[in-house]
Amino acid sequence: MQPTVLFVPGLRDHVADHWQTLMAAQLPGSRTVSPLEHDKLSRAARVEALDQAILDIKGPVVLAAHSAGCLMVAHWAQRHSRQIKGALLATPADVERPLPEGYPTMDALDANQWIPIPREPLPFHSIVAASTNDPLAELDRTAILARAWGSSIVLIGEVGHLNPAAGFGPWPQGKALLAALCRG
Repeated sequence: MQPTVLFVPGLRDHVADHWQTLMAAQLPGSRTVSPLEHDKLSRAARVEALDQAILDIKGPVVLAAHSAGCLMVAHWAQRHSRQIKGALLATPADVERPLPEGYPTMDALDANQWIPIPREPLPFHSIVAASTNDPLAELDRTAILARAWGSSIVLIGEVGHLNPAAGFGPWPQGKALLAALCRG
């Protein structure tokens, strides 16, 4: 049975020209965690939304997370045991360090329980796609998270935060990584 790909957006939710939005439109049967109407910074609310999206899928699931969505996956995995086939964790945001202007402050993230970032191994195969010049996470910190989660790490070059602001919409390499996880 072909896995269902579930896209897990970051704190900015759904962005029209984002690689996740574009890839989801190309993958028949894929789904995306619905945006929150309230408590948009609440880790608990976002993890609950992820859990509900996973529960709504019959059969195997592969997660495709970006930025803070990667942290949602790590927090979810600490509390839930649904079997996941694999996860692509693209450019996880380091919310334990100050984020650039325009992003939530550390105090706001701490108050909403995003900090500390979980460092327990994920109970499923995962790949961290790491940018070498991500303004939201230094490469050495991303590598530490990948090791803690038991993830393979793939360096994807100087792609910033792999979002439209960094010049990214389509991301063919991500599609290939996701296809490999689906084949398992």
